[in-house]
Amino acid sequence: MKIDGNAIRPGMVIEHKDRLLVATKIQHTQPGKGGAYLQVELKDIRDGTKMNERFRSSETVERVRLYDKEYQFLFADDDNFTFMDTESFEQIEISRDMVGDKAAFMQDGMMVTVQSHDDEPLGVSLPETVILTIEETEAVVKGQTAASSYKPAILENGLRVMVPPHIGTGTRIVVNTEDATYRERAKD
Repeated sequence: MKIDGNAIRPGMVIEHKDRLLVATKIQHTQPGKGGAYLQVELKDIRDGTKMNERFRSSETVERVRLYDKEYQFLFADDDNFTFMDTESFEQIEISRDMVGDKAAFMQDGMMVTVQSHDDEPLGVSLPETVILTIEETEAVVKGQTAASSYKPAILENGLRVMVPPHIGTGTRIVVNTEDATYRERAKD
């Protein structure tokens, strides 16, 4: 779908110079001399490189719609993650690089959303939160629970998060997958 160059918004995916790019930042600029333009910071979906482009309202760009589909995580090997379509039972492999830092949160059987374009997987979105068990943390010091301080804890997946003082080893907690932060104690 063609759109005007000044209609680009953050989060939109466009095809420009034979690359799939997502707009991360935009800035309307109207210089004293010449016509107004839109300064857009773009990030390549496939390799992560960034670039800045100027688009005038008279230019058109191709807006791309990504297709989201639910998949179930099956297993991981050294370089790839294997997912299964729960309707057709078709399996796909996605490289560890494409999953990125979120790989630490992958759990057997987890449902994820895979974004694709022309049947090529481009990204994986995990659930907003996951439940993990604390493997190691400092012991609770009596009287310290009233303070609003946090202490470090190491989770079962090896990640380090900051938790309230009353949370101990073996406790199951809810963790945000976006920024790897403690949200709350898990309801058992």
